[in-house]
Amino acid sequence: MLEKILVLVFLSWVPLFELRWSIPIGLFSGVIEGVPFFGSMQGFALPLEIVFLVCVGANALLGFLAYFFFDKIIFVFLKVPFLKKFYNKLIIKSQKKAYPLVEKYGLIGMSLFIAIPLPGSGSWTGALAGNLLNFGYKRFFVANLIGVIISGLIVSIVFTSAFSFFGV
Repeated sequence: MLEKILVLVFLSWVPLFELRWSIPIGLFSGVIEGVPFFGSMQGFALPLEIVFLVCVGANALLGFLAYFFFDKIIFVFLKVPFLKKFYNKLIIKSQKKAYPLVEKYGLIGMSLFIAIPLPGSGSWTGALAGNLLNFGYKRFFVANLIGVIISGLIVSIVFTSAFSFFGV
């Protein structure tokens, strides 16, 4: 079981996928195709409570670590030209998506931005946007926790409903 939990933590930390992959893999009992880094994977069929706590906890921790990375460490990597170019593209994209919500709704806006379970939102992008918008560690940590919990609930409800509807 520890192996499965570590894989769920890893999948919760993969940019663009985060909870959108880790929760279904933790819950599903069949083979899932197109899993990042793995290709295909047998679902773990773990209890919802365990999957939710592990994946949401890992993703919340990821947001905090990512914020710290973007705040304190990224500048070392930006000395490499192709990384700087990629980072600048990411900045523009993040600011365009997050700025209107954060500007208008503050902490709730950041939480909603993180909560949307679609590629281009989530803890990684929220951490980048929060850092760029000088959101602050404490406010970001609260917004990230709220957003990750909401996202975890949405993904859990959607996939448990889909699994029961299709009899999986």
